[in-house]
Amino acid sequence: MAMGFLDKLRGKKQARRVVFIGLDGTPYTFLKRLIDEGRAPNAARLAEQGSLLRMESTWPWVSSVAWSTMMTGVNPARHNIFGFIDRDPATYKQFIPTSRNMQAKTLWEVLSDAGKRVIVVNVPVTYPPRQVNGILVGGFLSPSLEKAVYPPAYTSTLQSLGYIVDADPWKARESKDLAIQEVNTVLDARIRTLYHMLEHEECDYLHVHIMETDRLHHFLWQQMEEGDPAYAPAFYDFYQRIDDMLGQVAEKLDESATLLWMSDHGFCTVKREVHVNRWLMDNGWLHLRNVPPDRKKGLDEIDPSSVAYSLDPGRVVIRVRGREKQGSVAPGAEYEALRDEIAAAALQLRDPDSDEPIFRNAFKREELYHGPYLEQAADLILAPYDGYDPKGALYKETLTFKGDELVGMHTHDDAMLYVQGQTIPQTHFSVLNVMPTILDLLEVDAPETLDGHSLLSS
Repeated sequence: MAMGFLDKLRGKKQARRVVFIGLDGTPYTFLKRLIDEGRAPNAARLAEQGSLLRMESTWPWVSSVAWSTMMTGVNPARHNIFGFIDRDPATYKQFIPTSRNMQAKTLWEVLSDAGKRVIVVNVPVTYPPRQVNGILVGGFLSPSLEKAVYPPAYTSTLQSLGYIVDADPWKARESKDLAIQEVNTVLDARIRTLYHMLEHEECDYLHVHIMETDRLHHFLWQQMEEGDPAYAPAFYDFYQRIDDMLGQVAEKLDESATLLWMSDHGFCTVKREVHVNRWLMDNGWLHLRNVPPDRKKGLDEIDPSSVAYSLDPGRVVIRVRGREKQGSVAPGAEYEALRDEIAAAALQLRDPDSDEPIFRNAFKREELYHGPYLEQAADLILAPYDGYDPKGALYKETLTFKGDELVGMHTHDDAMLYVQGQTIPQTHFSVLNVMPTILDLLEVDAPETLDGHSLLSS
């Protein structure tokens, strides 16, 4: 009785179960438009039953960083994931960060410790799968289904469902038609698995991640925006399937469950890819031993006289003496002066074709991050205007490029969170607030180390 009275005072309905759908890269403004145009009737109905909120992503706004932040509730300098690719500064060996590199406890591990049973499927940076009280299926970096599943015995169930780890990006690069075919085939398998788990698996927290939205956007966002007669209808048909899925999931839930969905960033059409290392070379900050370099040599191709280089997307690393391999920039005043110089120049950089500014901000790492892994972060994180996609290729002939394969790019301030059955005011918040909100719904104490806070108590 006392708990019921407290719940009324707090103005929120607690959940005994949470079902969370990850819609990778689905912009808040895009879903709102679909709702307004009558293209997403299930999302419209559900929005009236809860709170559909605009949210900020992380910097950089890539899925590995954003979902790592969602699942840990801490910033990158505390969970140690800064991008899809990183480097060992002492050796210049590049690597793809995985769950082995993640240094913070995840939401599903916190829930497991609290005795909750969890099922987590396909979230980025969950391979190799870490032990949970329940089932965990690694995300798209998993080399095979057999290696992606905890406990391994559940692999046979997924195989019987025809589960697919990820869409084949190489097929998608061949043609737009193959891209559409591929994302729909994988979505079939993802939805089939989701429904099976809803109907046959008991758990307190179920999280199924739809990566196919992001894949579709990268290859077909421009065609959708421009109303291409062949591909725009196929794009909207895909989202009709997403809306149908949300409606079906809601129908399968009883009053004890709360439905959430989230996108980790927004999307827009690429105006130009921006080759940051080309710009660093043009300004004399980066020199390569061979031009063009042997691509297999990677960062080892950087000449010792260089003072900076870039990693995807828009992360600028200063070659600090004692930290970077053959680093030449002295820590302290020399480092700070060079960092200020590059940051100021980035804000002056303009598109050579349109004269539009490319970067709206050049963040120093300590402006964005705090924690024990700050030294692994890039020294500057360049924040582009929407449409300018910073790339980290070591050698390119030109500053900018516009291709016809990857036509969509991420945006920072158009992510989304939906919480069923709750009235949450629209405030300025980020992905950091998602984990504590879920813990609040499930009445599990949030670790004191979290950087975010529950939206239910704000």
